[in-house]
Amino acid sequence: MELTIKQTEALDYLEDASTVEVLYGGGAGGGKSVLGCYWLLKCALKYPGSRYLMARATAATLRQTTLNTFWYVARMQGIPQEWFGYNDSRGLLTVNATGSEIILRHLQSRPSDPNFDELGSLEITGAFIDECNQVSALAWNVVRSRIRYRLTDFSLVPKMLGTCNPSKGFVYSRFYKPFRDGSLEQDKRFVESLIRDNPHVSPHYEKSLRGLDGRSVQRLLMGNWEYEDDPLALMPYDNILNIFTNKTVQSGEKYITADIARFGDDSTVVCLWSGMRCEKVSVFARQGVDVTARAVSALADSAGVPLSNIVCDEDGVGGGVADILKCKGFMNNSSAVAVGGKKQNYQNLKSQCYFMLADVVNKGLMYVNTDDPSLRTRIIEELEQVKALDTSGEGRLGVVPKNRVKEVLGRSPDVSDALMMRMYFVLHPSRANRNLEMFF
Repeated sequence: MELTIKQTEALDYLEDASTVEVLYGGGAGGGKSVLGCYWLLKCALKYPGSRYLMARATAATLRQTTLNTFWYVARMQGIPQEWFGYNDSRGLLTVNATGSEIILRHLQSRPSDPNFDELGSLEITGAFIDECNQVSALAWNVVRSRIRYRLTDFSLVPKMLGTCNPSKGFVYSRFYKPFRDGSLEQDKRFVESLIRDNPHVSPHYEKSLRGLDGRSVQRLLMGNWEYEDDPLALMPYDNILNIFTNKTVQSGEKYITADIARFGDDSTVVCLWSGMRCEKVSVFARQGVDVTARAVSALADSAGVPLSNIVCDEDGVGGGVADILKCKGFMNNSSAVAVGGKKQNYQNLKSQCYFMLADVVNKGLMYVNTDDPSLRTRIIEELEQVKALDTSGEGRLGVVPKNRVKEVLGRSPDVSDALMMRMYFVLHPSRANRNLEMFF
């Protein structure tokens, strides 16, 4: 079996003494699954009694696609089926000649096991996650923490391979963006492989890819990571980018919106507004409600923002800040606000405000003033995850909840939530500004 140049490059990283995590892919037809299965097979034969994980988001696609690729790779290597034992009910593939094992697991988050405690007792020598963009950052991190089995016996370092097509989420921020910016950590590697890098692929496959819609061509054929293909996304990528250049948006009444951290890894985000111009975004980590309240109060005093124009989220810890300041409170799960005396068809206030925010962004009516590239990237990533939730059974509009967005991004979407809260004052305007039609 002849590997491509890009597959060989990735394999070199998987066999060196320093790299821990490898992301391979960037387009369709680059030989992603073949590489992962080849690596698992080679390791299982080379290190007797070792144990590896082969994983994917769902059990069905793992067996129907990745496992079938493993059998294909074994045949290409001239290894007969009799060399293997396979127990489908246990999800266990055994290499009889060496006693090595390959465990098959799905990594889809379940309400009964949101923290993947089921993997807590797992001990493995290495892991391959196919289409890793479809699993959460938490799943990836938990799997990485389980790579410890017989490493010393074989003088190995932990090794983890993920493969995927371009996608926004934790793989973008963990691998692709740092790779693009030249800041990828030394224990991580990204190897881009497109269809043109694979001389073994059928020319008919490339022709099929060229017949797809424009965004799919960009992602799957060209390997463009900046294209979002989810039809449920409320704000297209280009419209999100425009919020940083819409400098003609007029100044106006001043407001402050604040999303208060609830957990250790969440951030407190405070936004200062002039009309629909977000003039300042401040991000704080790990500080008490009293410190946050003083920071908001100081900002209000210096910018001349009246107390009636300040809103803090009132869920959990945020309620403490709102109580200290005596400002407006934003309850995410409260009922949608009636407009013009008419009840609005949203699941809750948060959904209503996010749909309104999307309308403002898509019409080019918002400006965010920041030159910080990391903050811009964070805002882009978070706004791209604002997606409509399928609520067809209820008939009400909703957005994907924060806990699911957190699974995708690997962090809480605190900045986008603070931006979203600006719509509170559109729904509750002052006497000087009661015309909602100026925005919609």
